[in-house]
Amino acid sequence: MGHALPNALQDTLIRWNRMRGLTTLWLPGCDHAGISTQAVVEKMIMRHEGKTRHDLGRPALIEKIWEWKEKYHKDINMALKRMGGSFDWTREAFTMNPTFTAAVTETFCSLHEEGLIYRSNRLVNWCTALNTSLSNLEVDSKELEGKTLLDVPGYEKKIEFGVLTHFQYEIEGSGEKIEVATTRPETMLGDTGIAVNPSDERYKHLIGRYATHPFVKRRMPIFTDDYVDVNFGTGAVKMTPAHDPNDFEIGKRHGLDFINILNDNGTLNHNTGDFQGSKRFDARYKVVEALKEKGLYVKWENNAMKVPMCQKSKDVIEPIMKPQWWMKMKSGMADAAIKVVRDKKITIRPENSERDYFRWMENINDWCLSRQLWWGHQPPAYFVDIEGEPGDDADGERWVTGRTQEAAEEKAKAKFPGKKIKVTRDPDVLDTWFSSGLWPFATLGWPEKTPDLEKLYPTSVLETGWDILFFWVARMIMFGVKMTGQVPFAEVYCHSLVRDSEGRKMSKSLGNVIDPLDVMGGITLQALHDKLKVGNLDPKELETAIRFQKTSFPDGIPECGADALRFSLVNYTTGGGDIAFDIKQMHGYRKFCNKIYQATKYVLGKLDSSFKPQRHPTRSGNESLAELWILHKFNTATAEINATLTAREFSHATKIAYEYWYNHLCDVYIENSKSIIQDGTPAEQESAKQTLYTALEGGLTIIHPFMPFLTEELWQRLPRRPDDTCPSIVLAAYPQHNPELDDPASEEAYELILAVSKAIRSLAAEYAIKESANIHIQLFTPHAHQTCEAQLASIKSLAGKPMLGSGASISLLSANDAKPAGCVAQAVNAEAACYLLVKGRVDIEAQIKKTNTSLAKASEGVRKQRKIMDGLEKAGKMKGEVAETETRRLEDTRREVGVLEGSVSQFERLKLE
Repeated sequence: MGHALPNALQDTLIRWNRMRGLTTLWLPGCDHAGISTQAVVEKMIMRHEGKTRHDLGRPALIEKIWEWKEKYHKDINMALKRMGGSFDWTREAFTMNPTFTAAVTETFCSLHEEGLIYRSNRLVNWCTALNTSLSNLEVDSKELEGKTLLDVPGYEKKIEFGVLTHFQYEIEGSGEKIEVATTRPETMLGDTGIAVNPSDERYKHLIGRYATHPFVKRRMPIFTDDYVDVNFGTGAVKMTPAHDPNDFEIGKRHGLDFINILNDNGTLNHNTGDFQGSKRFDARYKVVEALKEKGLYVKWENNAMKVPMCQKSKDVIEPIMKPQWWMKMKSGMADAAIKVVRDKKITIRPENSERDYFRWMENINDWCLSRQLWWGHQPPAYFVDIEGEPGDDADGERWVTGRTQEAAEEKAKAKFPGKKIKVTRDPDVLDTWFSSGLWPFATLGWPEKTPDLEKLYPTSVLETGWDILFFWVARMIMFGVKMTGQVPFAEVYCHSLVRDSEGRKMSKSLGNVIDPLDVMGGITLQALHDKLKVGNLDPKELETAIRFQKTSFPDGIPECGADALRFSLVNYTTGGGDIAFDIKQMHGYRKFCNKIYQATKYVLGKLDSSFKPQRHPTRSGNESLAELWILHKFNTATAEINATLTAREFSHATKIAYEYWYNHLCDVYIENSKSIIQDGTPAEQESAKQTLYTALEGGLTIIHPFMPFLTEELWQRLPRRPDDTCPSIVLAAYPQHNPELDDPASEEAYELILAVSKAIRSLAAEYAIKESANIHIQLFTPHAHQTCEAQLASIKSLAGKPMLGSGASISLLSANDAKPAGCVAQAVNAEAACYLLVKGRVDIEAQIKKTNTSLAKASEGVRKQRKIMDGLEKAGKMKGEVAETETRRLEDTRREVGVLEGSVSQFERLKLE
C-alpha cells in the first residue's frame, strides 16, 4: 500500500497535466534494492537449499538474483498497470541496466578525480546479520529508559541492554585500581586507553601511568581529554577506538592503538584471547562473569540509552573499522544543494519537509558508499598491486579509477612508472542510493547528450514519501546540481506514510502489509494467511502476522476496485500527519463508483439516437433555473479542482469532485431533470438533455485523473460533440473555468428551492406524513416569493414522496399573510418558512412538548449568537463580510424562534378547536 499511494498521486498529476495540454512523461522503473534484494534471495536459498552465498559463489548468486528480479519485476509492473498508471513503458528504467551502469561509472570516476570520493579506513555501521556496512540513514535508534531485553537476530534468548556496568582496571606497578563503566562490556576486550578530564582531581596522580588489561597482554595509557564528563559514570572513560565513534576521534588525537575485536559475522576474533570465537553478546555475559572471578566487577545500574539497529534486519549495529569509499558531503555537495532550495529553484512541500531538509543537510556527514554485497554496482575502482611492494587497501594512493579496466591500467602505469603492476577491481558494491540518486538524468540517457535529456531535463515534479527525503531526494538534488549543473526538478511534494488501522508502520514481520491487488480484487482471510505462509517470515513473525490479519480482516478484504482504491488514497493525502488505512472507507468509495455508473446509465437512457450535443459546453439561453445552477456548480468545481491540484491539496480536490457528483449532479439535478424530461415542452426537454450531457461529460472529465478506469469506460459510451475526434478521455481537454457559466444569482435562487424542498421532506418525516402532504410556504421577501412561485414544479419534484397522492398541495404565502391554522412550521432561513398541515393527523400534546423543546434550543441559539457578535464588536472585528455573515445567522435563528413560537400557539389553538 505504501507504493500504491505515490502511484495514485503521481498518476493523478500526470493525467491532469496531460489533459491540460502539457508535454508529459511519467517514466516507470525501479532500483535494484541491493541490501533488501540480496537478503531476501539469500534467505530463500538457505531455506530451500541449505546453502550460503559463499557456497554458491558470486556468479551463481547473481544469476539467481536476476531470476528472482525478473519474476517480481513482472509482478510489480502488473500491479502498476492494474492501478491504472499511465506510464511511458517504452522508457522503462532499471538501475542495473547498461545506461545506468554508464552513469554510475562516469559519476564515480569524475568525483574521485575531483577528490570528492576518497578511500579511508574509518568506523562504519556494520550489520553482522547482513554482513555489510550501512549509512547513518539506514540505522534506527531504539530509545531505552533502562534495563531492557531485546530480540537480536541469531540469538535464541533476548539480550540485555540499557545497563551501565562498572568494573576496575589495575594500575601497573601498584595495588591501585581505576573504575570505569560501559554499556557494552564485551568491548573492553578492545580497550587501549583510559581518558579522564584534566580538571578531575581524583585522577591527577594517575595521568601518564598505565592500566593493565586482565584478559589480554596490553598496557593502556591513562591520559586527559576535555571530552570526558566528570559527572558521568566514574569520570574515567575506557577507550575502544576501533568500536566507538567518540573513542575513534579521541584515539586519533592521542595516538591510541586501534584494535578490532570482531569478525564480520559478529564473533570475536584473535585479538580477544580466550574469548575468541564467542558470539559478541554471549561474550558480553562471559566478560562480566570473568570480571567477577578476578574481583574486578563493581556493579550495574540502569542507564537510559539509544541502541542502533539495522532498519532491514533489526540487528544491533556494531561500529567497526573498514577501508571504504567515502564521499565528501559538506562543502563538496551539500552546500550547493542547500542553496538551490533557499533560492527557490526547488520548492519542497509541505513546509515542514523543507525545514527537515535544511536541518539534515546543514549537519550532514560524509557518506559511506561501500557495501559488502554482491548485488549492485561495483565501483570502477582498482587496487594497484606493485610487485615487491606490499600495499594496504586502506591507502587511497594505491587505488585508481577508470571508466574501463584498460583505462584504469593506463592510469596505474602513469601513476607508478617503471613498476610491474596488476590492477584488481574492488569486490564491494556501491550503496543503492548512489545509483538511485542519478535517476532524474540517468533515465534520460546521461552521460550521453540525448534528445530526451535535452528536452525533458530538468523535470518538473518529484512526488515521494517524506521518509526518503534524505535517502533519495537530497542525493538527487546534490548529484543533479553537481553532475549536470542544473536542478533535477523544480518541485518536491512529500506525502504522508500509510500506516495500519492501529497507526503502526506497515511491516512484513507484523503482517500488516496490504497488497493493493488484494484491495482491488478482494481476498478471503484464509487466502491472506496462505500468502504469509509462502513468504520468508520466521515462525514467530508468522504467528504475529496471522494474529493481526484475524483482528483487522475477520471477513477478509472486500473487492474495492482500482478506482475506489486510488480515490481513497488521494483523498487521504492532506499534507499533514500519516494515514491510517481504513478498508471500510475504500469499500465506501466503491459504492460511490457505482453511483457514478448508475447516473451515467440514467443519462444515456434519456439521450436517444437523435440527440446531438452542442459543439461547445456553453449556455443556449433556454436553461431553467436548475440548469443554470448545475452549470454554475460544475464551473465552480472545475475552478476549485484546478486550483487545489495546483496547490497540491489532493484531499480537497477529491472532496470537491465527490460533492459535485454526489450532492449536486446525482442527488439534485438528475432528480430535478426527470420531471422536465418527462413532462416539459420539447424545448425544455432538449435544454435539460444538453445540460445533463454537459454536466455528465464534464463530471467524468474532472474526476478522470482520480478514477481512470470507470471514467474511460463511461466516457466512451457518450455521444461526441461535433468535430470531437478525441479517441480517449486520457487525451480529452481538462475543463477550465468558464466565466460565461458563472451565475451566483441563479445559485442563490436555486439554493432557496433546495432548502425549501428539504424543509418539506424534514417536516413530513418528523410527523410521519408519507404522502398527500398539504404544504404552505411563507416567503418574507418579494424575490423569494417570485423565485418559489416560478419553481413550484421543481419544489414538488424535489420534495419527493410527501408530495405524491391526490391530496398533496403546495400554496405560497406572503410575509403579511396570517400563519395557517392546524400546521407545524420549520424555518428555512430568513427568507422563508414551511408549514405542514397536521390537524387530524398527529398527536397534538406530544407535538407541543416536542416543539417547546426545539423552541428552547433555538432561543439558546439566539443568546449564543448575540454573545458571539458582542465579542466580535468589542474586538473591533464586526466589520464587512464578518458582520454580514453573523447578522444573517442571528436573523435566521430569530426567524426560527418566531416560527416555533407560532407553531406552539397553533398547537394550543388546535387543542381548543
